[in-house]
Amino acid sequence: MTAGLNIRTNIWRMSNNPDDVVGGAQITGSLQYQDVMSRIQANPEEQVILQQGLETERTYTMTCVPGTMDVRERDEVEVSKPTDHVYYGLRFRIVGVRYADHNPRDPRNYLILQLTRSVRAHNNLRQ
Repeated sequence: MTAGLNIRTNIWRMSNNPDDVVGGAQITGSLQYQDVMSRIQANPEEQVILQQGLETERTYTMTCVPGTMDVRERDEVEVSKPTDHVYYGLRFRIVGVRYADHNPRDPRNYLILQLTRSVRAHNNLRQ
């Protein structure tokens, strides 16, 4: 595993299925990439936002390799390994994709993803 990349993640492509018989849209996902070497870090929240609502939007920054993956906004990231990681099994929505300025064939090439996750404020359960 590359130094600093301490987790493995799955990347899901979210898409809308056709409406069902009663007109409801179904959101479904297909696995795009599995066991991607990654590192995820939570961004600090502002205290005012944490105090005011029932639901807060938490943001995270994730670095992953290789940098040649086709990752898009609205895709979702799920932490798959290790099983004792604090974010194991949780899903995050990708809201921003930045590619490194390395040559695409360079093995040091990587992606920086901006992620969000909605959580209930003032909750004692796992977030």
